[in-house]
Amino acid sequence: MNLLTGEYRNTLDEKGRILFPTKLRTGMADNVLVVTQAFDRCLWLFTPEEWENISSKLMENASPFNEKNRLVLRRFIAPAQEIEFDKSGRLSIPQSLREYASLSKDCVILGVNKYMELWDAESYKAYLTESEDSFRSAAEELNAISF
Repeated sequence: MNLLTGEYRNTLDEKGRILFPTKLRTGMADNVLVVTQAFDRCLWLFTPEEWENISSKLMENASPFNEKNRLVLRRFIAPAQEIEFDKSGRLSIPQSLREYASLSKDCVILGVNKYMELWDAESYKAYLTESEDSFRSAAEELNAISF
């Protein structure tokens, strides 16, 4: 699989469908993505292989007898849905996930190497503005990495 990278802007239609960038679709072996709730009120999108990888690791390490583990399982595993691309290359985002991420017409799709994020465009813009200081601090902590 090719790296899933890039920032793309697209619109969500009145039926909750979003045209997925060809560059990202051609890097996938399947015609399916797993979509779930993520942090920061966006959605995470995984290929079936990556979803199997992360969800199996999570299930192996999380106990349903631990309150914090149950919370993560309920917020991440439970809402996940497998969605197939239509013939036009669109994904139909379920209503519950659209509501969670407050998706409106204008959206941003981010390729983050092994997974993707789907954001409402205004929410993403606000997130970038609000997190600028944290980003600088986090980047400075990576000072051991050099070019």
